[in-house]
Amino acid sequence: MPHDHPDDPFHHEGISPSGHPYRKDDDTPLSYWQCMEIAVRELLIEKGVTTPAEVAAQIEAMDARSPANGAAVVARAWVDPAFKARLLADASAASREMGFDIGTLRLIAVENTPQVHNVIVCTLCSCYPRNLLGLPPDWYKSRAYRSRVVKEPRKVLAEFGVTLPEDTTIRVHDSTSEMRYIVLPMRPPGTEGMSEAELAALVTRDSMIGTGLPRRPA
Repeated sequence: MPHDHPDDPFHHEGISPSGHPYRKDDDTPLSYWQCMEIAVRELLIEKGVTTPAEVAAQIEAMDARSPANGAAVVARAWVDPAFKARLLADASAASREMGFDIGTLRLIAVENTPQVHNVIVCTLCSCYPRNLLGLPPDWYKSRAYRSRVVKEPRKVLAEFGVTLPEDTTIRVHDSTSEMRYIVLPMRPPGTEGMSEAELAALVTRDSMIGTGLPRRPA
């Protein structure tokens, strides 16, 4: 493993044979999984399965994923009833229609209404619609959130600052390795006449998980 060979010039330079840095400036020892990732990546490159350029392109594509993608989908649904119907019927196809490739996973959009509030969790690990929302927040992966939101969702939402009327039904959706969810939050009042881009700016990451609400217009 790289940190076991102090005479390796790559060790000192912090550059792997594939051209990617793998050591932090503070010389923090690499974890087991970091070492495994480096070893597998370098082996795939050595065997010609992939190239450094392809690895870099994939990293760039993953880094480009952000909640702005999901916000664009939500804003389109707010202004286009036909698109909203397609999103609720097949969120995977509707997302691809906007140019967002979510892979082979089945994406399901669940709509918040005055009567129903939806919240997303992955009780087993951290399954999450990353292509639309980017990396999941740390709290989403925590054992506390994963267990408590199923048992006491109203209390957990209140801790996030979301206090709902007692007669609002809360539905918790459990993501899996093959199926992910995104919440379509309610459009804030007073946004009539706003452009699609302006509406997208009101959509928060947490509102698409269900642990938050969209911003109110200034």
